[in-house]
Amino acid sequence: MHKEGSLLLSDYASEIKATDVLSPTDFNPVLQGLYGEVGGIMTTAKKHVREKSAYPGFRKAAEEEFGDTLWYLAAICRRMQVPLEEVFAEAANHGNFKNVGAASDIENGALAYIAMPVAESAPLDVALVCLGQAAAALLGGPPTRDDIVKFARAYLDAIHASKLTFSNVARGNLQKARGAFLEPLPADLVGLDFDSEFGSEEQLPREFKIRVNQRRSGRSYLQWNGVFIGDPLTDNIADRDGYRFHDVFHFSYAAILHWSPVIRALIKHKRKSQSKYDEEQDSGRAIVVEEGLTAWIFSRAKELNFFEKQEKVSLGILKTINDFVSGYEVEKCPLKLWERAILDGYAVFREIKKNQGGWIIGNREKRTLQYMPLESEK
Repeated sequence: MHKEGSLLLSDYASEIKATDVLSPTDFNPVLQGLYGEVGGIMTTAKKHVREKSAYPGFRKAAEEEFGDTLWYLAAICRRMQVPLEEVFAEAANHGNFKNVGAASDIENGALAYIAMPVAESAPLDVALVCLGQAAAALLGGPPTRDDIVKFARAYLDAIHASKLTFSNVARGNLQKARGAFLEPLPADLVGLDFDSEFGSEEQLPREFKIRVNQRRSGRSYLQWNGVFIGDPLTDNIADRDGYRFHDVFHFSYAAILHWSPVIRALIKHKRKSQSKYDEEQDSGRAIVVEEGLTAWIFSRAKELNFFEKQEKVSLGILKTINDFVSGYEVEKCPLKLWERAILDGYAVFREIKKNQGGWIIGNREKRTLQYMPLESEK
């Protein structure tokens, strides 16, 4: 999803609805969630404005906090059965804004009316305090329509003072929320096959069967098509936690995300025919990012019994993964696909760890990873 052009708030509300799994009659979780996100806005917006372009990550973080707040505001409107676009239309109808006509970039729309600020924005600190006060006023019970209009007005003022673009905020949140909570549709996966236009010698294998075996030395060995690949591995830690089998996670990324610079290097399938891909996507730096990310997830997984009997990965972990892979082709993958890669990868890992080996069966067309015991190899 590109962060450009206008976005109808009715479309935002409609498309974000499916990500709301909270009780449709309980206001407390969404009111408390909105209040918490406003606290995040206060922290990140000030950093973004203070540091300007010195730390572009602050802008992204500020957009995300405003986006999460918008999610909760839409959830409140949904429970009140008040259209989100009407709330913002009323919020923009005050002294700080005026409606101006503009040529629309919305399909089937010729003319749009945009609420434009008519004066300099309030100082950021003032705008943020007003936003916090408006959020606090919502607590304590089901809010009134006037309450949410006042909050939306303070929200628009805070976006203006933070020098952010509302459409970027809304689009970014829509992409993140749907990617994290909804199973991707086939249309969502179009363009997420990162090497389909390369020759087979530069592709990750479409199907693979990797033999993992642990010898008496305690080292694990990998074989692909009967050939040993990579170096024998140990856990490299006093706590025998099975990290010697961690290559299963790289194969999971390859099968489900269609991405793994590590596996490309192991099987010598880097995309050398195009220097751009070879240098920017398959290089040593990309390999370090993947290895670092895998080690970090593993440290979290140990605390969670390697995700056994779990059907979800926390949004906090998924958001950190998104930060890890920023700038690499895999950042286009929805977070739900990352969740599948992690859970399926750890399901195979637990079996390999328990049995001290096995087969890793991957299928990129189906985006699946499976385990098969060594005694079933024939």
